[in-house]
Amino acid sequence: MLDTIELNGIRAFGHHGADPGEKVVAQPFDIDVALELDLSAARRSDALADTLDYSTLHATIVRLVGERSYDLIERLGADLLEAILADPRVQRARVRIAKPALLAGATPAVTLHADRA
Repeated sequence: MLDTIELNGIRAFGHHGADPGEKVVAQPFDIDVALELDLSAARRSDALADTLDYSTLHATIVRLVGERSYDLIERLGADLLEAILADPRVQRARVRIAKPALLAGATPAVTLHADRA
């Protein structure tokens, strides 16, 4: 049985969007991630080395959102999933990316899933 680590409410700024105006000024993206992995070693050891460091994960996500530019948040999500699965302990991952500043009265979002297998 796998355990889950979640990191919710990540606010990162980037230049992503299909409309040209979306790439002129950085806009906010709200990101939630869930990672499935075996945390039994961390349960026994109480050692950070036996789990996934949340601060490193957060920094990686913020960096990726800010350093590249895509038309689609689906493409951004694929890069985020690839970075998350770079840790061999992660067996499955889910990434939800929302664009809270795009539409008045609605927040578009996409949720992507990936498995190691």
